[in-house]
Amino acid sequence: MQSEKPTVLILCTGNSCRSHLAEGILGAAAGDFLNVVSAGSKPAGYVHPLAIAAMKEIGIDISHHSSKHLSQFLSGKIETVITVCGNLDQGCPVFPGQLNRHHWPFEDPAHATGTDEEKLEVFRRVRNEIRRTFTAYADGRRDGLRATTD
Repeated sequence: MQSEKPTVLILCTGNSCRSHLAEGILGAAAGDFLNVVSAGSKPAGYVHPLAIAAMKEIGIDISHHSSKHLSQFLSGKIETVITVCGNLDQGCPVFPGQLNRHHWPFEDPAHATGTDEEKLEVFRRVRNEIRRTFTAYADGRRDGLRATTD
């Protein structure tokens, strides 16, 4: 019998950009041993098209993601909560079963200005920053799993 994968909840205020970038990247890097979801305290109601485009460039499809309110997860078992914006860090609720909490703030690419190409450049930069952080996190979690099975 396979044990249930621990759930990592990635939170941001709007749940339209950063949290979806992180969810897609962590899901791709660690979805075999983690259940990765995202939500927001004031969901925008959509996933930003430039977030979808930036992720498509690295082969990760988040076009099926949806913007969700964090209350959807208050009754579920959440092992780790990761906040990716400054606004939510202080007001983050505690979730049932929560063992870990991390706060890794990133610039909000939704506030980028300029041409579409200039905005996309901001999304790419934030995506790459998130990718470095969450790939390292996935690698660390994977190493921890290996250490417990060796």
